[in-house]
Amino acid sequence: MRNFDLVIIGTGSANSIPGPEFDHWNIAVVESGLFGGTCLNVGCIPTKMFVYPADIAEAVTTAGPLNLTGPTPTVDWPGLRDRIFGRIDSIEAGGREYRTGDRNPNVTVFAGHGRFTGDKQLTVDLHDGGTAEFTADRVVIGAGSRATVPPFPGLGDRPGEPGENGVVFHTSDTIMRIDDLPASIVIVGGGYIAAEFAHVFASFGTRVTQIARGPHLLGHHDADISVAYTAVARHRYDVRTRTTVTAVEAAPGGGQLVHLDGPDGTDTVQADQLLIATGRTPNGDRLDLDRTGVAMDKAGRIVVDEYQRTGVTDIWALGDVSSHYPLKHVANAEARTVRHNLAHPEKLVATDHRFVPAAVFTHPQIASVGCTQGELVENGQDFVVAQHRYGHIAAGWAREDETGFVKLIADPQSGKLLGAHIMGPEAATVIQPLIQAMSFGQTAAELARGQYWIHPALTEVLENALLALPAPLEYGELDAAEHDGGGVAQLSNQAEPIEV
Repeated sequence: MRNFDLVIIGTGSANSIPGPEFDHWNIAVVESGLFGGTCLNVGCIPTKMFVYPADIAEAVTTAGPLNLTGPTPTVDWPGLRDRIFGRIDSIEAGGREYRTGDRNPNVTVFAGHGRFTGDKQLTVDLHDGGTAEFTADRVVIGAGSRATVPPFPGLGDRPGEPGENGVVFHTSDTIMRIDDLPASIVIVGGGYIAAEFAHVFASFGTRVTQIARGPHLLGHHDADISVAYTAVARHRYDVRTRTTVTAVEAAPGGGQLVHLDGPDGTDTVQADQLLIATGRTPNGDRLDLDRTGVAMDKAGRIVVDEYQRTGVTDIWALGDVSSHYPLKHVANAEARTVRHNLAHPEKLVATDHRFVPAAVFTHPQIASVGCTQGELVENGQDFVVAQHRYGHIAAGWAREDETGFVKLIADPQSGKLLGAHIMGPEAATVIQPLIQAMSFGQTAAELARGQYWIHPALTEVLENALLALPAPLEYGELDAAEHDGGGVAQLSNQAEPIEV
């Protein structure tokens, strides 16, 4: 049986590992689907290529407060789709050709589904028929995740294809390749995937109904963000919270019928398309990990330590298959860790997961890093909070922004930021100075007054929020009556509460 120095399962972030330092190794790459993983093919990149034109369409159709009126943009969905995937598909093909071509003579690509059959022993069911069996000295598992499909009655298990009862549903893997822009769509899910697609379709003129089990959308975010975003979304399209799907069936006249159970009783919504956006499931359960001794936690993630090592010597894991942070920038960082540790086993480095930022590219944009207020209350940790609205800075005036705000949470002793949460224009970019400050140990005061802030730029909203936090020496002098049960300092100089 053939043996490899290294076997890599998955070609998302793990595909960046084979570099010049491993040219003397015999490497196998196993890929069951498209090269480039979720981000390139069905995730971050194509979705943002849809989001950007959606942002433009939304800006044009809602420009009345800026004294601009005009016709609603006409969306050429097939042209938009083909432009996006014409680029995406060529990048995927180029990545595959790069690994299979002459430039990587030490790399062998196995196109098919791989699974463990013993201690670092694998079998690949090849797409072109037959199997390949081999062993490895080292294994890196970067097998990613897949869209979760709940067992709703009437729902099949193959997105994009009619089920036994004629129901056609989509996931984020298939919805971007549909033939025509639907007149109506039901989106099931309250998380970031559902939020981004709701923004895209609503901006393009589709009648959107979003179904969420929780009381608010984006429930994993800070409560102030979640509540405020839900209120904004309700002004744009039909949002059904505290609602569950009880069954799905094909509508007699075409489209899908979604049966619901909500606060006001039962209801049925008909739409041209149905998008299931209820999260993603790690792919570790498809690898027969028990045959090589690799453990998974209750959520289905492969268990790794800070060095990305599993419990089995010389088996590593990274990205969505193992990480508590299913984000591309996290997977890339974990891949860098694995790459270093493979090349330098005597000088292991750990992945820094202290301050993991995330963004939701909806309208308005949302970005966050660090702890939420709820998490700190639950942990019994003291903190203070300050907020500032976009509408209270010049760049916010220019946009007539009425909903955007920044919320900062700081440690009352050190003055360092514990969390930052933003909803508003370019939030994913605006938040970066806060990520840097947290990562390099700057206090809120140092960040606010240790540099110039360009005027009038959006980042002034950060400056003002930072200045609303009292200096550390003042924290100990705050009267106990100014704190609620969770240790929040109610600051007299913070912006007025967010209205929802």
